[in-house]
Amino acid sequence: MSTKTFPHLMSAGKIGPMETSNRIVLPAMDMNVSEHGEIEQTEIDHYVARAKGGAGLIITGACAIDFPYGAASMKEPGLSDDKFIPGLKALADAIHAAGSKLCIQSTHHGKVARVDVANDRPVLAPNQPDYSYSMAALADSTPEELRKIGAATAGKQITYKAMDKNDIAKLVSDWADAAERVAKSGADALEIHVAHGYILGVFLNQRDNKRTDEYGGSLENRARLACEVISAVKQRVGDRIAILVRVSGEEYGQEGALTLAESTEASVLFEKAGADAIHVTGWGRNPFDNFTDGPLPNKVGAYLENAAEIKKHVSIPVIAVGRMLPEISEKAIAAGKVDFAAMGRQLLADPELPNKLREGKFDQVRPCINCYLCVTENFFDDTPFCAVNPALGNEKVLPLRSTSNSKHVVVVGAGPSGLESARVLTERGHRVTVVDKADRMGGTMWFSTMTTPDNERLLNWLKSEVKRLRIDVKLNTLATPEVIKSLKADHVIVATGAVRPKPDIPGGDLPSVQTGDTLRAMMLGTATAEEAGIVMSTLGKVGRLSGMTKSPGMVRQITKMFLPMGKDIVVIGGSLVGLELSEFLAERGRRVTLLHESQQLGLPLAMPRRWTAVHDTVEHGVKIHRNVKVTRITKNTVEWTEGGETFSAPASTVVYADGTTSASPLADALRAEGVSVDVVGDANEVNYIHGAIHSSWKVATEL
Repeated sequence: MSTKTFPHLMSAGKIGPMETSNRIVLPAMDMNVSEHGEIEQTEIDHYVARAKGGAGLIITGACAIDFPYGAASMKEPGLSDDKFIPGLKALADAIHAAGSKLCIQSTHHGKVARVDVANDRPVLAPNQPDYSYSMAALADSTPEELRKIGAATAGKQITYKAMDKNDIAKLVSDWADAAERVAKSGADALEIHVAHGYILGVFLNQRDNKRTDEYGGSLENRARLACEVISAVKQRVGDRIAILVRVSGEEYGQEGALTLAESTEASVLFEKAGADAIHVTGWGRNPFDNFTDGPLPNKVGAYLENAAEIKKHVSIPVIAVGRMLPEISEKAIAAGKVDFAAMGRQLLADPELPNKLREGKFDQVRPCINCYLCVTENFFDDTPFCAVNPALGNEKVLPLRSTSNSKHVVVVGAGPSGLESARVLTERGHRVTVVDKADRMGGTMWFSTMTTPDNERLLNWLKSEVKRLRIDVKLNTLATPEVIKSLKADHVIVATGAVRPKPDIPGGDLPSVQTGDTLRAMMLGTATAEEAGIVMSTLGKVGRLSGMTKSPGMVRQITKMFLPMGKDIVVIGGSLVGLELSEFLAERGRRVTLLHESQQLGLPLAMPRRWTAVHDTVEHGVKIHRNVKVTRITKNTVEWTEGGETFSAPASTVVYADGTTSASPLADALRAEGVSVDVVGDANEVNYIHGAIHSSWKVATEL
């Protein structure tokens, strides 16, 4: 078990008049559960879970200062009327009772105010924009996804109103009024949003702001509106609450976007105007191309260096956000780079993260796998859910209910669904035995760590939990009805994963044709010559015997230097596995052709991650063909039809990444003999890690 400690991260902090028990901040993550601006109990439960989990400061999702005007959602909390104060007070009281401090994030969404668009109101902007965004990435969104995106604005076209002096004066006044209501509610802080394409943020950057009056031109002029808001708020609330200002340290994806130098200069002005802290984020200006640059970055510690630079120029605390993992955060605070670390998706995945760090239980922190499923729901104006934490949005199901009738449950399969089933069942008081035919835990997820390293963190956590809970795991054991009977199980959970057959295409049985199952078997060193060919099966066995293939990280490094595949590879099937595998192979110097039978690539990857994956795959030189029908595989080529024409590509290796199906013949056999059985994960329905964890949770919490 880990002995990591986090003394700097867990030390007390101070922002203006507010003191926090530690330096961990929950940043704004919109939950979209309010009703017409009113905070509901579901939202309070969500934030209280993170407060009880030990986060020093809780920042709400975006709250509209002029609700419903300037709001992105009718499910967003409002700050525009005294009628909203009781809900804010209920939230503040609950957060304080849980031992944390509450900050209300205040916004006017400006040009991304979807409620205004849906209601035929022009959105506020510095001026009429002189550019448009490429929406080409939406080609990889399904018709259903596009329908849900469009529903958020009622399918209407956006129109703009260039703000005049009256609009500006009203905005400043409304913000001060909103701050007064926040102070009256008993909250501890207000965050003023000057980023992410919202009104103050677009005034700040020169690409959006083309004004020629005192609010445009120089950086000082472009920052003027934000400074007036900060000053008005400070004058109104004084030191009753702390004032945080959220700013992009940098904007990505468009020439003329905000630079770090400009953001630094603006932060100095914000401090002079009355800010008590600067919260440094980032923004990708085109949400369809740059979303994984900002505001939800793929890179670990994405905005840390920007925050560190800004800290050199201000005397108030600086908060860094952007995949600030605990290890990164501890080092950054210890080095004086920043003062606080905001952890959004990590606290969605495990609200108990701060408590576990304080108690020296780092290994027990359930990791975020950076899958973007949570944030995708905001594109649809819906409530986020988490692939690895089924309790997100339904916190009342915790703590787990102990069983009143302990059973011996045999779980067949040590992949994510099997290990999650075993973990939850054991926590509830059942006795569990896990059986798997492989020589290691992880199942298909072990293989997925080759292309998706974040999955390895989840696998390591599940393995650590198995060890902590002392769950009996029998590897190298083929589960047959006879073996199950010998274990005297009261109940069996089958978690054997999906089936990945070779393609039913002429030539699909050639030795050069690999599937996800044969590739995994090769990595594990268990592939037969018939499955993977003599050379690849032999190399797999050598890797297994030498221990080289034991570590996913080692395999990722070794395959950059040596990969037992020819130079020309055709991948058939461009869903999640095929798309990520194509990029993996191209990164290792292979000439890859990706053939996909339909339009949308990367399903069921969450949209932002999918858009980035498609972009990166193209950048790595993969030749992508959509809407094709593969007709024949030969010893050296793959043939297909596309648009009525016939094409072919050289192929020394063919990877069939399509045709994945659920199957559970063992469950059928056991039921025929009267054994009580549940089937979870891909063996029941192919839905990858999200489906594995959620289906296992449901069965394990109800047994």
